Amino acid sequence: MTLIVDDVSVRIGGRDLVRQVSLEVAEGEMLGLAGPNGAGKSTLLRTLYRSRKPTSGRVLLDGEDVWHMPSGWVARRLAAVLQETGGDFELSVYDVVAMGRTPHKRAFDGDNAADKAIIADALERLDVAGLAHAPFDRLSGGEKQRVLIARALAQRPTTMVLDEPTNHLDLRHQLDALNLVRGLGVTAVVALHDLNMAAAFCDRICVMDAGQVVALGTPADVLTPALLAEVYRVDAEVALHPETGVPQVTLRTGGSRVTN
Repeated sequence: MTLIVDDVSVRIGGRDLVRQVSLEVAEGEMLGLAGPNGAGKSTLLRTLYRSRKPTSGRVLLDGEDVWHMPSGWVARRLAAVLQETGGDFELSVYDVVAMGRTPHKRAFDGDNAADKAIIADALERLDVAGLAHAPFDRLSGGEKQRVLIARALAQRPTTMVLDEPTNHLDLRHQLDALNLVRGLGVTAVVALHDLNMAAAFCDRICVMDAGQVVALGTPADVLTPALLAEVYRVDAEVALHPETGVPQVTLRTGGSRVTN
């Protein structure tokens, strides 16, 4: 399902947090959203999942303005995974993941066999099946994040919006989560601070700075030493991995080098 951001601006308290952003995410494409803190990434994502109404512009999902459609229509098509761990739900892990089925049911409907199979699959794929009966609010940050991704997966969306989905996750689960999203074939917009992860998993990267898009293209086109110096104010080397051809960013810090 195609996602179009059409000239979106967000102004709050006299500040332009997002300024005239336009981009199109093709069906099945994974778009990385990058940029320094305060660049406007999270604010832009909030306009996509109807948490922050744009001051001007439109967000179109399969040709329909999400802000003009019923919330249930949007929830059946678009799932969001946020930076926050979602609060301390007084629910079990199973119940939190089961919330992902709510947009597909009428009020007071219970989980049928198909719902239960979808929930079990989501728990298994995020490696949290063993925590199904554990209280959500007793989990570690990384475990909570995996549960919230499982909830989004149970929603069976055609489009996903993920704001730093690898936060709190160890390296293995970072790779698992991004491989999972990539393998779903959904249209996805993923905000990532780790540029090497973005380069490895995303079809294109959109770099924002001061609320505006400053670069949009393939990882090889976007991740250049000049852009990293301009946007991130860092001295970096970019080289292609000898086997995969994926750009890899290495930061120079004095006499040492640190891989992003």
